[in-house]
Amino acid sequence: MADIKPRRIKTISEFHQLRNLPAPEHPLISVVDYATISRPAGKEQNSWVFDFYSISIKRGINGKMIYGQQEYDFDEGIMFFISPNQVFRIAVDPQSTAERSGWMLLVHPDFLWNTPLAKTIKQYEYFDYSVNEALFLSEKEEAIINNIIQTIGQEYHSNIDKFSQSIIISQIETLLNYAERFYHRQFITRKITHHKILDRLEEMLAEYFNSDDVIGKGLPTVQYIARSLNVSPKYLSSLLKVLTGLTAQQHIHEKLIEKAKEKLSTTDLSVSEIAYELGFEHSQSFSKLFKSKTSLSPLEFRQSFS
Repeated sequence: MADIKPRRIKTISEFHQLRNLPAPEHPLISVVDYATISRPAGKEQNSWVFDFYSISIKRGINGKMIYGQQEYDFDEGIMFFISPNQVFRIAVDPQSTAERSGWMLLVHPDFLWNTPLAKTIKQYEYFDYSVNEALFLSEKEEAIINNIIQTIGQEYHSNIDKFSQSIIISQIETLLNYAERFYHRQFITRKITHHKILDRLEEMLAEYFNSDDVIGKGLPTVQYIARSLNVSPKYLSSLLKVLTGLTAQQHIHEKLIEKAKEKLSTTDLSVSEIAYELGFEHSQSFSKLFKSKTSLSPLEFRQSFS
């Protein structure tokens, strides 16, 4: 399939116009009933970029969303988080007669201007997670989120006054905080998927430290590991933190120390030679890291075996 050039939607008003919706009651925020959205005629595949945030739960598309490394069906309680300037693609079945339901919350960054959320919204890591994993909600969790959206909608549809922005933003913050809680729950309950990532990480680190890569390339970075696993660095570190108590960087160091102990206890290589084989330019850096992790210098560790 040829690459599809994404269409950029710059404003929420433009989105409403494209989807044959009434003009938004506020130019910078909108709560949309997904059942009322129409699909542009003649297009089964569409690639998009928004200049605004989109948070949604959608059902009845009878198609797939392609976002980052994953494809997602819309037949479960899945919540999507899309940041400005992120490309996503939707492939739909034009013959589908499925009944649509759900909602979309569209928030332009200018709506957040001069509020604390303008800075903190970028710290909610699942806006990065969304390129790797959607949020699967239980019925209870979805009810909580839907109640918040209903509150935002009521405020949005009422006469907007000087209090409206702060009230709506406080509700958005509540929604984002609940979503963060539910993502951490998902890290624990979706064990099969996550443990596969953990297994792949362990295999990758073992292969890396057993090959010449570590000599030629140095220690693997979190970015390198995450890219190899098709996940974002933030996602990988947060997932590992929940599952194992260690960040991705700490996992790399743990594997490094494991290999160092093996070489110190089973070979006659000098500390400098071991440091070189483990990707260190300076043996002092290796010795400092080893002692910080084991409370022993490499020589003290070796001597404990004699």
